[in-house]
Amino acid sequence: MSLLVVGLSHRSAPVSVLERASLAADTQAKLLQDTLAAEPATEAAVLATCNRIELYADVDKFHAGVAELSTLLAQHSGVGLEELTPYLYVHYEDRAVHHLFSVACGLDSMVVGEGQILGQIKDALARGQELHTAGRLLNDLFQQALRVGKRAHSETGIDRAGQSLVTFGLQQLAAGADPALWAGGKRALVIGAGSMSSLAAATLARTGVAEIVVANRTRARADRLVEILQQGDDTAVRARAVEMSAVGDELTRADIVVSCTGSTGLVLTADALADALGMTLDAAPEAPAATAHAPAPDDVDQHAAWVENGSAASAAHAGPATPRRVTVPAQSTGPVRLALLDLAMPRDIDGAAHRIDGVRLVDIESLAEASADAPMAADVDRVRTIVSDEVAAFGAAQRAAHVAPTVVALRTMAADVVAGEIARLDGRLPDLDEKQRAEITQTVRRVVDKLLHAPTVRVKQLASEPGGAGYADALRELFDLDPQTVAAVSRADLNDPNRGRS
Repeated sequence: MSLLVVGLSHRSAPVSVLERASLAADTQAKLLQDTLAAEPATEAAVLATCNRIELYADVDKFHAGVAELSTLLAQHSGVGLEELTPYLYVHYEDRAVHHLFSVACGLDSMVVGEGQILGQIKDALARGQELHTAGRLLNDLFQQALRVGKRAHSETGIDRAGQSLVTFGLQQLAAGADPALWAGGKRALVIGAGSMSSLAAATLARTGVAEIVVANRTRARADRLVEILQQGDDTAVRARAVEMSAVGDELTRADIVVSCTGSTGLVLTADALADALGMTLDAAPEAPAATAHAPAPDDVDQHAAWVENGSAASAAHAGPATPRRVTVPAQSTGPVRLALLDLAMPRDIDGAAHRIDGVRLVDIESLAEASADAPMAADVDRVRTIVSDEVAAFGAAQRAAHVAPTVVALRTMAADVVAGEIARLDGRLPDLDEKQRAEITQTVRRVVDKLLHAPTVRVKQLASEPGGAGYADALRELFDLDPQTVAAVSRADLNDPNRGRS
């Protein structure tokens, strides 16, 4: 296994960089195809969410792989490599597995313990399978990550450590009040009908809003979401769908707006919001500066030296980056007439909306700041133990799988030897009857099986231990196995249509 992940997330990069580096669906597909075309990579998968962009690959050369994946991320995100490099992190082999398993459990999420990431990992795997960029390693890895995430949620109280991004966002909008009391009886406008918007609509319905209006560019998807909301047994919310062109009118009637679309531009401008409220846009107020954490020097500094870029290399030797200063918009004071929750990346709602009197805006950036000091539940430690155990088990399974084709090739060679010797015996003793011939054949096979049993079982055990990959090579050398035969077994296993399906 030579698993490599290069990426950036809310932990390593400011929202402004994540926003610019976000990848549309067609761009993700092109990134995967280009990664596979690159020499160091044989498999690839991309995990792109509102707060992380990660490229996973099976590579045969570590340093070349880091440089190539970093360059590809920069090219497809549109953020220059020199600018992107300080925010990138690199994980390799077991550390890469540990990272993905932690992500799947919600340990690396903006809101610790949230479960939405499992659906996003599932989508990433499905995309890799559809484009045939995910092979045996990444299929096994992502399938296991999904199982580990489900195990963490079923065996621990990690769900108590945090909520979904939607729930957390509504809590921030409520500003300390009970979200159910705050939202009860209000009218909500949901812009978008994808997975996050659907979750937002369902959460609003359970919270007790009186009406939900869904606007989406594809009206059929908005209609479908409304139908689902109206079929819910645990809510009595009124719901209706509208065209995107009706958003301006709906803003004049809404109390809460949640937006999460795939748009690359603003869906709601500050001027449009001001018009809907019959107000003018105030001059930008002075905004206090807040300190954001710089990316940890752990893998970031090493990465800069690995990328063949002069300025990036110099950054690696400069030591940990100094804390960045980010500007936090000052929210308007007084009664809230319109509460805005922007869950899109890049953002849907103009950040200047905070300058409109009576508007409260919560977006990905403010959620990241609010969640930074959220208390961690004791169950998080239990999840970390699960992740560590699962990483060890996955590594052992992968190492054992590495030797399996060699064992199969050895047994195939032994079967061919037995068949050849039985054929030679038939030529020398043509008068043997079928019963005698069958008994001799069975005896020879038992002898071969007994001779091979101990070494093949033992080599699988040894190969599952750290550093055990060399046992497969030793077995091939000792028995002079044809490398092409071993490779053929590996290809047959990789092309099994039932492999990696759950």
